[in-house]
Amino acid sequence: MTRPDRFRMTAMIFMLMVLLPAGGAAAAEYILIPMDLEQGNHLRAYGVAFHCLEAGENVNWLLNYRGGSFLMEDTQRARLDARLLGVDFRVIDEGERESIRQVMAQENMEEVLLEKPPRIAVYSPPNMQPWDDAVTLALTYAEVSYDVVYDQDVLAGKLGDYDWLHLHHEDFTGQYGKFYVSFGLEPWYLEQKHFHEELARALGFTTVWQLKHAVAETIRAYVDGGGFLFAMCSATDTIDIALAWLHTDICPEPFDGTPYDPTYRSQVDFDLTFAFEDFKLVTNPLEYEFSDLDTSNYAQMRGAMADYFTLFAFAAKYDPVPAMLTQNHVNVINGFLGQTTGFQRKHLKRAVTVLAAVEGTDEVKYIHGKQGMGTWTFLGGHDPEDYQHRVGDPPTDLDLYPTSPGYRLILNNVLFPAARKKPQKT
Repeated sequence: MTRPDRFRMTAMIFMLMVLLPAGGAAAAEYILIPMDLEQGNHLRAYGVAFHCLEAGENVNWLLNYRGGSFLMEDTQRARLDARLLGVDFRVIDEGERESIRQVMAQENMEEVLLEKPPRIAVYSPPNMQPWDDAVTLALTYAEVSYDVVYDQDVLAGKLGDYDWLHLHHEDFTGQYGKFYVSFGLEPWYLEQKHFHEELARALGFTTVWQLKHAVAETIRAYVDGGGFLFAMCSATDTIDIALAWLHTDICPEPFDGTPYDPTYRSQVDFDLTFAFEDFKLVTNPLEYEFSDLDTSNYAQMRGAMADYFTLFAFAAKYDPVPAMLTQNHVNVINGFLGQTTGFQRKHLKRAVTVLAAVEGTDEVKYIHGKQGMGTWTFLGGHDPEDYQHRVGDPPTDLDLYPTSPGYRLILNNVLFPAARKKPQKT
């Protein structure tokens, strides 16, 4: 046993001694984890809920009640877990629970039963990247377990082992993030390019774009079959670009050694995309942009001090899915940039649900939709607590941001697949 393990074990034994009821007194019946401004660590609260599910216990997600609070049976394991993770909670009895239910019945609130921990996969390259990923940071900080998969796993059919898939900041167009101008001579860029070219050949593809388009198609089939997809930053628009031109070379020559297909405009099929339609590609290899979907230029003009987006309110009793995805302790959130910062509303498909937008503009930040038997959710931007996270910047230390409303949006999506049944009616 390592020293940190011994320290944690000692702490657990001490906490058990403190938390065990004295004199055989019965414990309270429920634990309420508030998720409003009174909570000191919102992010790790999701970890407590996830651990309860892993232990075979149910969790009730109280939509729109005190910021989307969690209610669970009072067990020593749950108390100990919350204490160790630094999460604030209250023990309540049946009478207090009934009072909460009465409040929820009268207002725009709903109780959703979470029954089973989702099996989580993060799509991420095995080679070192010069940037971090907000989702893996959030999962690690909240102590939520996940597996890493990549192209070979996707094409081998392994997505069927998972309920929820997050796409790392990937470029599914095969243009290596369009970093050619800024970083084309950097060792990490050349290593990344070589790695993907070798991987494409090993998997039977002539070019990287063909591999990435095939992966995008497989991910779409995963969602069609009932999978839950979450993506941020450049993965949001590049997967739709790859799907729209599934069998067409849209890569300029610096990326794959051949010119893009000059007839590509007539080859498009927007019926295959998740969220977007009627957008135009940016085929200039010297321009750091994939298409006219992105709103990064508008966000940069506002600047960090004036860039905000607003979460929409949903009727929890009638629209529990978007309500789950927007649970938060604030409804106005600081904006943050990414290669894809947000999306032009005019390019959204009609069935897309807008979860958050920049007020007074045509920019949307956070969107959701159904695809076959599954769902997808896209969040623009790179890091909710680093306005302009640059290549090579150190990872964000979430100990400094335990109440981050932007990171809460990520973790809402992690728990969303656990709600397998219809919301309970009070």
